[in-house]
Amino acid sequence: MSQFFEALASQVFMQYALAAGLLASLACGIIGPYVIVMRLGLLAGGIAHALLGGMGVAYFLGQSPLAGALITAVLAALIIGWVRLQFGEDEDTIIAAIWAVGMALGVLFISRTPGYTADLMSYLFGNILLIGRSDLIFLAVLNAIIIGIVTLFYKQFLAVAFDEEFARARGIRVRFFYLLMLVLVALTIVVLIRVVGLILVIALLTLPAAIARQFAGTLYGMMLLASLIGAALTFSGLAISYGPNLPSGATIIVLAGLSYFTVLILRRQRR
Repeated sequence: MSQFFEALASQVFMQYALAAGLLASLACGIIGPYVIVMRLGLLAGGIAHALLGGMGVAYFLGQSPLAGALITAVLAALIIGWVRLQFGEDEDTIIAAIWAVGMALGVLFISRTPGYTADLMSYLFGNILLIGRSDLIFLAVLNAIIIGIVTLFYKQFLAVAFDEEFARARGIRVRFFYLLMLVLVALTIVVLIRVVGLILVIALLTLPAAIARQFAGTLYGMMLLASLIGAALTFSGLAISYGPNLPSGATIIVLAGLSYFTVLILRRQRR
């Protein structure tokens, strides 16, 4: 553990990693509660895995996979949201199809790009220690967008999340804010990709919020607590993984999972 604190004090890459982890914690702390309350886990999973297609195309064209992920994330969120609104009964099957097609396209384009393995694996499985200054600025801008939109439309999102009929009666454009929330979920997934990778992103998006839900009685309280829990998990995961050279993203997710199940067991025993 002392090695981690020494590296944190002297190494810029560790400082960037910690800053990225805190930014990711803030994003998932704000959006995660909406995913839990609105039951958007399946849709978020569809968005996340569809991103591989955009990342593969971007890498094939010699562009940043993160830029491809951002564009694809917004498009996938709008498409999946529209599918759910139009085809409610068959949404599971259609979302699964978009999920599978997105990943398949990514695999096809990646397979046609020589020498892809080294760089792209960090996006699939996460490598927070490789985050640079430009990545950090990119994540900060996405965070600012997410926080700004949620702050501006907090009451509308709150009404849509808990009572769509009431929201409609108040003249709130439910479909618009539902799709806008999915876009924010997509942006949050892009933020988390560099921290824990595409494969583990849904866990970090939902687990801190799920833990916070056990203690917080309001959506705002869930956001605040989930952000703090995410920050604690990220910091702890970095510290634990540094010495034995373990994958940081996987370590963070294991801690999150253990924390969630521990809270559930303790809460049940107390009841």
